Amino acid sequence: MADLSIINPATEALIQTLPTDDTAAVAQKVSQARAAQPDWAARSRSARIEPIQKFRDLLTERADALAATLTAETGKPISQSKSEILATPQRIDFFIENVARVLAPESVYREPSQALPGTGELEEIISTDPLGAVASISAWNYPYFVGSNVFIPALLTGNTVLYKPSEIATLTGLAIADLFHEAGIPEDVFIPVIGTGLAGAALLEQPIDGVFFTGSYSTGQKIAIAAAPKLIKVQLELGGKDPAYVCDDVDVATVAAGLADGAFYNNGQSCCAVERIYVHADVYEPFVEAFVQTVRAFKMGDPTDSDTYLGPLSRKPQLTVLEQQIEDALAKGAKLRCGGQPSNRSGWYFEPTVLTEVTHEMTLMREETFGPVIGIQRVSDDASAIALMNDTAYGLTAAVYGRNRDRALQILSQVSSGSAYWNCCDRVSPRLPWTGRGHSGIGSTLSVAGIDAFLQPRAWHLRAG
Repeated sequence: MADLSIINPATEALIQTLPTDDTAAVAQKVSQARAAQPDWAARSRSARIEPIQKFRDLLTERADALAATLTAETGKPISQSKSEILATPQRIDFFIENVARVLAPESVYREPSQALPGTGELEEIISTDPLGAVASISAWNYPYFVGSNVFIPALLTGNTVLYKPSEIATLTGLAIADLFHEAGIPEDVFIPVIGTGLAGAALLEQPIDGVFFTGSYSTGQKIAIAAAPKLIKVQLELGGKDPAYVCDDVDVATVAAGLADGAFYNNGQSCCAVERIYVHADVYEPFVEAFVQTVRAFKMGDPTDSDTYLGPLSRKPQLTVLEQQIEDALAKGAKLRCGGQPSNRSGWYFEPTVLTEVTHEMTLMREETFGPVIGIQRVSDDASAIALMNDTAYGLTAAVYGRNRDRALQILSQVSSGSAYWNCCDRVSPRLPWTGRGHSGIGSTLSVAGIDAFLQPRAWHLRAG
């Protein structure tokens, strides 16, 4: 396979060139992981936890250097890179604190012994086993969050991990592998697989026991098709077209500021970023005014500057996607309130963009944007908002802003989404499952469901002689 070029999206300068894994290299790594898995699973739970706790501590100790690497290769503002790294230990702590109760065998039935021969007491027990050697094909936009959602519970439950970081965050992926090995995770237990989608495809051809992918719907669909003949565990954390509805009783300035951050944080390059906003007609104009004012104040610039809020896009081709969505919207009657084009500076920058008078005839309101562009649509009532929020193939998150909890819950209960937010958005908790409907994926990360995902049940029928 060809070498991989790591490009700084803020300067377009070459950072480093790396060799990639060809099919033979991937096959060898899978063989190593499979051979190492029984011994890793046989370790006591505390023996598996200890190096993961050390990895957790190293993340905090090396946060500055790790953040600099992440910012250099993805363009994420340095303050946001560091925040992601420093928040990751909280997720690790949750998994460590809860893995014992997930792994504990459960006695579900006892039948007393009877007088007849061979009818001693019967007990039924459910236990769990690790899946085996699993593939983690990860994402570039939150490599520490997304990665730890998979490889931490996988390792804790006795699986070995073949970790394929995104080619856009390869240096970060290698840094994660180095930290694990320094912390005491054997090199054959956590193995990085380096390359583009070709390396990921080669990984899927091997005898793996599960694949956990985070990325786009189109790639997730291909992974599901490739893995189907193996009949292995497939979990897909895919994209979203996440809606938010602003009711007529809100404090406009407060809600506009919160939603602007939910739409533009990390340059809108989040699967749970707000991608479409519906506003009740009674507060539409003041909301739009406050929202645009907030967006205009966002500082775009050098991502290594701690004051920068918007850096470059991580992928150059996405500039064209955004331009096409905006052009389509304007041609169909949308009104441009700010932004609308790539920045004239060097690098892959795009001006933060707000469009109003949008409709669902526009690709902006139907296809994933994944960038600093948002459409705001006026609605006449709650029923109209619900219908528009559900008019999508995705179902990741949905948010309602309003003073009345019962009203918000009634609306959200009618919207198909894996996560529901009242007066907040773009939020993830380790205590709650992260899951999607429709094109947003299958399976769950986080919560105890995100631990159980790496286990398979075993049924025990035990009768005393």
